[in-house]
Amino acid sequence: MNRGEARVIIMTILYQILMYQNSSISYDVNDVIKENLEIDNEFVKQMVTGVLNNKTKLEKVANDNLKDWKISRLGLTDQAILYLGLYELLYTNTPEVVAINEAVELAKKYSDEKVKNMINGVLDKIYHEKIGG
Repeated sequence: MNRGEARVIIMTILYQILMYQNSSISYDVNDVIKENLEIDNEFVKQMVTGVLNNKTKLEKVANDNLKDWKISRLGLTDQAILYLGLYELLYTNTPEVVAINEAVELAKKYSDEKVKNMINGVLDKIYHEKIGG
């Protein structure tokens, strides 16, 4: 499984967990990961765990950078993509351009044009703040 394929699985797992959280359904993160993975994958585990452990911070960053929106107004798939993109951009060694591109590619496939542009805009803005430009 390449990283692009792994990110689709991560997005799916995050979607499922967001759905459980919104519906107050109890879940075990490891069980949700195992349900979605045929073979053990450390990258998937690290990314899902990282997003969930930093969700409050990621939500604040998203809300601070969404113009006239809050992340909670986005669909769960869009939220999952944005959380993943933000986490990868801010907390991993993935090159920033790759993190942004991968999130935009997910949004192209699973979101509409408006949301794709919004996700791209938020990540691009944060990237430029991060590099001091």
